[in-house]
Amino acid sequence: MSDTRHCRILIIGSGPAGYTAAVYAARAMLAPVLVQGMEPGGQLTITTDVENWPGDINVQGPELMQRMEAHAREVGTEIITDHIATLELGTRPFTAVSDGGIRYSADALVLATGAKARWLGLESEDRLKGFGVSACATCDGFFYRGQEVAVVGGGNTAVEEALFLTNFAEKVTLVHRRDSLRAEKILQERLFRHPKIEVIWDHVVEEVLGAGTPPGVTGLRLKHAQTGAARDLPCTGAFIAIGHAPASELVAGQLELHNGGYVWVRPGTTETSLPGVFAAGDITDHVYRQAVTSAGMGCMAALDAERWLAEQAG
Repeated sequence: MSDTRHCRILIIGSGPAGYTAAVYAARAMLAPVLVQGMEPGGQLTITTDVENWPGDINVQGPELMQRMEAHAREVGTEIITDHIATLELGTRPFTAVSDGGIRYSADALVLATGAKARWLGLESEDRLKGFGVSACATCDGFFYRGQEVAVVGGGNTAVEEALFLTNFAEKVTLVHRRDSLRAEKILQERLFRHPKIEVIWDHVVEEVLGAGTPPGVTGLRLKHAQTGAARDLPCTGAFIAIGHAPASELVAGQLELHNGGYVWVRPGTTETSLPGVFAAGDITDHVYRQAVTSAGMGCMAALDAERWLAEQAG
C-alpha cells in the first residue's frame, strides 16, 4: 500500500520556476512540498555559461540551480527527489502519485515541469541516439575531441551548442533550414567569427548516417530546402538543437493546452483552466523561454496560489 500525505501546496518541477515558486510559497507560510522530477534543476543543469542572469555576469548553470535549491530549502521548502507519475485533477484536493509510491494530496498545485528536447523524428536519428546522436553538447561534447561534428538548428540553443563544441571538436558545422538565424545577435557574432565553425544554410536533415558494431554516426544526409538537391556531410557526432517541447503529458486531457501542448494560462496570471492549478515556466511559456522569465512566473504562481487558497478559506 502506498503512503499518503497531504500538503497545502505541491510544486511539481525544479527549474527556476519551481524553485522560485517554492521560495515565495515558503515565505507565505504555506509549507510547500516540491517534487524535483527526473532532471532536478531542469535544463540549466546541462547548460554551461549563463550570461544573462541578473546579478551574475557569468555563472555556470548547475551552480545557479544548486543555489536556487539551497535557497528554497533554507526558507522551509520540503524538497523530494522523486518523479510524479500520475495526476488526478478531477476532484479537490488534487492527487499526485510518485514513482516512489507516495500519494500526495494538495489543496493547490503549481506545475513547473518545463520542457524537453525536440527531435527531428527520423528513424535513423532514433536508432543512433547515444551512438553519436545527442541533444546535449555539455553532456557529450567531451567525447568528440579532435573530431568533426554537426549541430542542427538556428536558435540560441543551437548556436550555444556549436560554440561550446569548439572546445573539443576540430570542426563544427551548423546546419540550418533557413537563410538566417533566430539566435541573439551577440551569439551570432561569436558564431560567425569563430574559425572552427562553418554554417550550411537552407538545408534539412533527411537521414543520420551510421555504420559499425556498435553503431556510430558517420555523417548526415542533407537536402536543400528549395532545390531538393542532396549532399552528405561527414561527421562523427550530430547534436540536435531544434527547440523544446513542453513536458505537459501529466495534464493532457485534464487542462486546456494550446500551441502544440503548452499549458494555457489566463493572460496576466498563472491560472490554468482549472481553479487551484497554476502553471509557470517553460511548460506554459512558448514565447520567451528564459530562466529569468521562468523565475518571474514561479513568483507569480506562488502569489496566485496564496491568494486563491485564502479565498477558499474565507
